Amino acid sequence: MRNLPSLRSVISLYAFIFVVWGFYRFLFKLPETVEELILKPIIWLLPLWWVLSNKEGMASPAQALKSVGWTTKNFTKSIYLAIGLGVLFAAEALLVNSIKYGGSFNFLAIPLTPIMFLGALGISLATAVSEETVFRGFIFARLASVLGEWRGNIVTSIAWALVHLPVTIFVFRYDAMQILTFLFLTFLFGAASAFVYARTGNVVSSVLLHVFWEWPIILFR
Repeated sequence: MRNLPSLRSVISLYAFIFVVWGFYRFLFKLPETVEELILKPIIWLLPLWWVLSNKEGMASPAQALKSVGWTTKNFTKSIYLAIGLGVLFAAEALLVNSIKYGGSFNFLAIPLTPIMFLGALGISLATAVSEETVFRGFIFARLASVLGEWRGNIVTSIAWALVHLPVTIFVFRYDAMQILTFLFLTFLFGAASAFVYARTGNVVSSVLLHVFWEWPIILFR
């Protein structure tokens, strides 16, 4: 099977991230800026770089970046798609916060400052770059080449939801219903993100969509 090496790389990388990031969630709780700006690139992106250079034989950084969707192809289309779906998922993000706070969340009551506004944007962008590069640019793209777009999307989105399971248990301490609801909403976002990536071949579309989704979660937490 021609794509078997890529499939093995996907499984190995996902297993590594799931176990290591899961253990981090269980054992530690550092400030969000440290988690998203330092730890996540180390735990998510460095192993991806190793896979691309050692398992897939990417000869240069430019080739590696292109292979995970960092390209100028369909750039304008990527922005339009992300904005179009972004409004919908910004609303979903507010629903996620409502679940987090047991239905008592009122974002209008939260005083916002420019520093909070820009800080949340920066963290959400850093998170989006790490997570979308791994999940849509690498995992989804490889699975879609083996399974087809829709099956690859479903498998990737399930894996994406499950990688968020440890945070719901060890950090948010949700009950069973909250966990299931949160994972379902996370799955829906993952499916939409893979959908726009499949339409554009450009991970910028997924990153921007992720920012629309993540920014309100961070800003109004």
